[in-house]
Amino acid sequence: MSAAGTWNVTVKTPMGDQNGTFTVAVDGDSFVGTLTSPMMGSLATEGGKIDGPTLTWKMEMKVPMPMSLDGEAKVDGDTLSGKVVAGAFGAMALTGTRG
Repeated sequence: MSAAGTWNVTVKTPMGDQNGTFTVAVDGDSFVGTLTSPMMGSLATEGGKIDGPTLTWKMEMKVPMPMSLDGEAKVDGDTLSGKVVAGAFGAMALTGTRG
């Protein structure tokens, strides 16, 4: 099943659960996307790759503090699960359902 679409996601951060929307547009074995949340605003993916059911990407967060984020998620039907690695904060769980 394709990862394309809009996902309602939650990232478990040290500042509590951060809910948002992750939009994914697939192009072969790559994708572009945007993560939008009340706390972080809108973050564009960079270098989005697809390997079977697994998505990997990078994002540059500006608020609440500048930081590079590395994301990885596995798509299973209409759910996804994975992690976002945020520098010194380490890996934070990512879950979502297709909207």
